[in-house]
Amino acid sequence: MAGRTVRYRNGRNTSRAIRAAAVAACATLVLAACGSTKDNVASKGDGGGDGSGKVGVILPLLTSPFWQSYNDYVPKMAKTEDVDALKTVNSNSDPSQQITDINNQLNQGVKGLVVAPLDSAAISAGLDQAERKGVPVVAVDVAPEKGKVAMVVRANNVAYGEKACEYLGKQIPSGKVVQIMGDLASVNGRDRSEAFRACVKEKFPKLKVLEIPAKWESDTAASKLDTLLNANPDIKGIYMQAGGVYLAPTLQTLKSKGLLKKTGEKGHIAIVSNDGIPQEFDAIRKGQIDATVSQPADLYAKYGMYYIKAAMEGKTFKPGPTDHDSEIVKLPSGILEDQLPAPLVTKENVDDPELWGNTVK
Repeated sequence: MAGRTVRYRNGRNTSRAIRAAAVAACATLVLAACGSTKDNVASKGDGGGDGSGKVGVILPLLTSPFWQSYNDYVPKMAKTEDVDALKTVNSNSDPSQQITDINNQLNQGVKGLVVAPLDSAAISAGLDQAERKGVPVVAVDVAPEKGKVAMVVRANNVAYGEKACEYLGKQIPSGKVVQIMGDLASVNGRDRSEAFRACVKEKFPKLKVLEIPAKWESDTAASKLDTLLNANPDIKGIYMQAGGVYLAPTLQTLKSKGLLKKTGEKGHIAIVSNDGIPQEFDAIRKGQIDATVSQPADLYAKYGMYYIKAAMEGKTFKPGPTDHDSEIVKLPSGILEDQLPAPLVTKENVDDPELWGNTVK
């Protein structure tokens, strides 16, 4: 989403306004979709099938609680959306393996693919293979830089960085804050990093941002945070771009240095995370971290299945608000992306039963 920030709409209070806007827009466009997952489909191509056939589902990794939860949701949502999904395949954090996994699924004769790309650029090789075989692909969590996909199912990662910045900036008037970054080969890592950096510069100039490129690796995060804290024991805030891989090593590192203070205690380091896993919610309740942005693992699985079914039927969509509190936008690459809501979770709303992190064991 380079050069463009599209903010999604959050919360139940906005759904009525979104639906009203959708109705008004669709009133003038008989065939044009406004992003609804029900009856605002743009078109059904001549080559559209009946949506039947096996669907391959490829995961980026399974070492993160977030992806473990997504993996658990996939068969449930596939059943709900009437998709015949094969057992998920784990690419184990290896972009090359992911391309091999895609080819293996295609050789098995799948009629659709739902893939969570590890590398925004490298995934194009797999997308090209799928296109040559006429197999539609839905990308989940990460938007490819190029290649054909029917839809990207993702939350607005620019907003992730902005929300973390806004929260920390209000808690800390001045001083050093750290962002533990994801893989910058991924658009998610770049979006979150650039947004956080730009927001701090614009709105909280008294904060100094220190950065740890950790590539979604817990060991890398722990060792680099340890080194950084040795040189900067006066750090006042931390932004973790992925709680699933960074939460445990960050808390362990802070504890080993006597820096893990509860919220409200003198010397507490304010921490904001991304993911919305149960472990983050527990850490918020214990006062170990302050907030997280809940990335919707359940909705990633649900709408990944919905859009691949639609693609296998030949349906297409157009930009606009949806009927599920999100918005379909056209990225600079021309790819469509359904930007799902991802609320900020703090001690005030951490027990909300509608948060997916409170529905898993």
